Amino acid sequence: MAIHYRFDKEKSSRKPGITPLKEAIDQMLDRYKLRSRFDQSYVVAHWDKIMGSAIASRTKNIYIKDRILFLQIESAPLRNELVRAKSKIIELINREMKSDLVEDVVFV
Repeated sequence: MAIHYRFDKEKSSRKPGITPLKEAIDQMLDRYKLRSRFDQSYVVAHWDKIMGSAIASRTKNIYIKDRILFLQIESAPLRNELVRAKSKIIELINREMKSDLVEDVVFV
């Protein structure tokens, strides 16, 4: 026998005065001034999603300091290509984060 789900509007609606978890976390990050550090760690953690696995697998070290992205790339030809595509890297990261997180890229 199959059990069918019936939508109950009374049980599904939010009660007044209750803040959704996403909004509560956003408020906490803003209040304790952790937003920039959170965004920086997000970029490092999701580097392969932002730039692709081919570039991520050849990236040794990545960090952001004072709105400058520092990259250590193993492959010299790839580093040369990325130097030419600095503006594209900045655009991809800022579009992913929906803010101006990175202003410049430095290759170490």
